[in-house]
Amino acid sequence: MTEHAAAMPEPHDDATNSKLNWLRAAVLGSNDGIVSVASIVVGVAGAITDARPILIAGVAGLIAGALSMAMGEYVSVSSQRDTEQALLAKERYELEHDAENELKELASLYEKKGLTKETAEVVAKELTAHDAFAAHVDAELNIDPNDLTNPWQAALASALSFLAGGVIPLIAIVLPSPDTRIPVTFAAVLVALLITGLLSAWASGSTLLKPTARVVIGGVLAMLVTYGIGKLFGVVGL
Repeated sequence: MTEHAAAMPEPHDDATNSKLNWLRAAVLGSNDGIVSVASIVVGVAGAITDARPILIAGVAGLIAGALSMAMGEYVSVSSQRDTEQALLAKERYELEHDAENELKELASLYEKKGLTKETAEVVAKELTAHDAFAAHVDAELNIDPNDLTNPWQAALASALSFLAGGVIPLIAIVLPSPDTRIPVTFAAVLVALLITGLLSAWASGSTLLKPTARVVIGGVLAMLVTYGIGKLFGVVGL
């Protein structure tokens, strides 16, 4: 096996691709939670040393972020699902009222994929005889009507992944003493971002170094900016 072939990602079946997509979404949600909550708590910690306001701000950011992620995901997936259902309904209507042209359309699709005209017509007729609707939605729409994404599941997964990531900087900022909480939080977040960056790169099938570096550098920069703002507020006494 050549070096290039070894580096190429292996093909996955639909079940594997679905699992990788969920993993990718979970990792991105966790990363959002880590960076968002870490930025809030280090910003507040830069201005004050009392742990109570830091905890309150962190918990508020954690809950607000999780709810925002859930709502955003619910709306996005619901819109996608509505579009898919509308396309499926349109396809059913066309099959019921214009079956002949739909058969020709299906044959032309297989012809465009590389089959000869005669073979494409045979395939289209056999698939139509078996399950016309399934054949058309697969070839034309690339939609599985029995496996549409559930917006409630997507919303819950998004919220939980955000909570799982956001709780890391929240714990890291509250437990240590005032003198060590900032470096401990930066260290904890750095490790967490490193892990999510590696997982994200792996799930995407890309190289590990650049995507991981982007995640880590972006998160650290966000914390540095909010910490600097917090210090500025603390100095001027606002």
